[in-house]
Amino acid sequence: MSDYVLGHHQHGERQRLALMSRLLDPLHRRCLAAQGVGPGMRTLEVGCGNGSVSGWLAGQVGPTGHAVAVDLDLSLVADAGGVEFRQADILAGPVAPADFDLVTCRAVLHHVHDAHEAVANMVKSVRPGAAILIIEPDFLPVSIAEPAEIHRFWAGWLAWSRGQGIDYFIGRRLPQLLSAAGLQEVGATAETALYHGGSDWAVYWRQTVSQLRPSLEGSGKLDGQIIDGFLAWCADPRWWTQTIAFTAAHGRRAAQ
Repeated sequence: MSDYVLGHHQHGERQRLALMSRLLDPLHRRCLAAQGVGPGMRTLEVGCGNGSVSGWLAGQVGPTGHAVAVDLDLSLVADAGGVEFRQADILAGPVAPADFDLVTCRAVLHHVHDAHEAVANMVKSVRPGAAILIIEPDFLPVSIAEPAEIHRFWAGWLAWSRGQGIDYFIGRRLPQLLSAAGLQEVGATAETALYHGGSDWAVYWRQTVSQLRPSLEGSGKLDGQIIDGFLAWCADPRWWTQTIAFTAAHGRRAAQ
């Protein structure tokens, strides 16, 4: 995995992850419920962050099930009873071969240098007939972002991200990745939030951009004036926009 640009050691990262959980956990939980998660199942979350989804999974599988969560860095994991947390890299191999009834990850693959290998290892971690659910971003909405200074900011952001090895358009390729890994019954949907300045999504972007500002300016892809302009729009409740189409893709390992 390439170096994560928003490492857990950064000031404010715990708060940023908590906000991300509040924004994205409802979508993630709906998609997991649609895959039939329930009592007695063995589940795995790859790249668990603060553990909020894994904690929810533990509640769904109950005392007869088992929820496992892995991440490169477990330092920001919140108290989540019933979850077995493990430090692991999904690129190093399957977490436990053919051991899980459901494997999921969110906002992980766009940071890894080999998404095919990561998916292959997740497939090897589920038992035959079991499901995989992956949620990743697609920044298609920013291609028509307004006004012009917002469009300039996102153009610079995407140029910076490419230099960091981040793929902010991987969402649209998830069905192909799952199909290429041999999964069956592959399907996908995308969901985007329209939000205004001052809302939770705008606060999330203010926090994220502020944390990354030294890297953004140091790359030469964005300057202080463009960044300040973007942050000002994020504080304006009259401004409405959308940024990410989150793609949720699922499939099942072939039954033996």
